[in-house]
Amino acid sequence: MKKTILAAACMLIAMASCQDKTKDKIKDAKEAVGAEVEQKIDTVSKKVDTAIDSTQSKTAKILEKGAEKMDKAAEQLKEASKK
Repeated sequence: MKKTILAAACMLIAMASCQDKTKDKIKDAKEAVGAEVEQKIDTVSKKVDTAIDSTQSKTAKILEKGAEKMDKAAEQLKEASKK
């Protein structure tokens, strides 16, 4: 009977220490995943910013070309109305 109680007590102690190690491993894994997610978010954010800047630049160029065409068309209308 004493051996059984002693064995059970040893098993409980072993299980308790294993739980602590497992908790530590889970905590470490959670922190690693959190850091990795933050890095991915930073990378995606930079790519999005680059894409936005590129789109704004292209849009500005298209608008400038459109304005130039409108100016040319206005000049042609003025010349046509003079004739």
